[in-house]
Amino acid sequence: MTTAKQIMHLGAQCVPENETLARAAQLMRDMGVGSLPICGSDDKLRGIITDRDIVIKCIASGGDPNTMTCIEMAKGTPIWVDAKADEDEILKTMEQHKIRRVPVIEDHQIIGMISEADLAQHLSNEKLAHFVATITAAPPTRG
Repeated sequence: MTTAKQIMHLGAQCVPENETLARAAQLMRDMGVGSLPICGSDDKLRGIITDRDIVIKCIASGGDPNTMTCIEMAKGTPIWVDAKADEDEILKTMEQHKIRRVPVIEDHQIIGMISEADLAQHLSNEKLAHFVATITAAPPTRG
């Protein structure tokens, strides 16, 4: 089985938890990514921020990305996978939380990220199709 360390892309740069959303957006633009892990001063993972978070949870809600900080977007316990996790464990985590990107942790430090594009390069067509169908499925309607 393929591990998270084999699937991930290297070079996940953390954005400091007290950095503004405007600066996080600039970093995303400069790096050509749609998300960044949020880390504390101890380099421990605090959460993840996406370009969609900035638009929907800040700008569209009347917030100011020049004053709102990344940690304000980091709600709950951060989701991540261990570098030794196999592809089934990675998929289970991402599907359970309906996330398209997940940080990879080794020795308590972030060493990379796994995105949908990374999965597409490493998984069978069947596993990839199941993943996409699961995370894009509409929530059940209430009757």
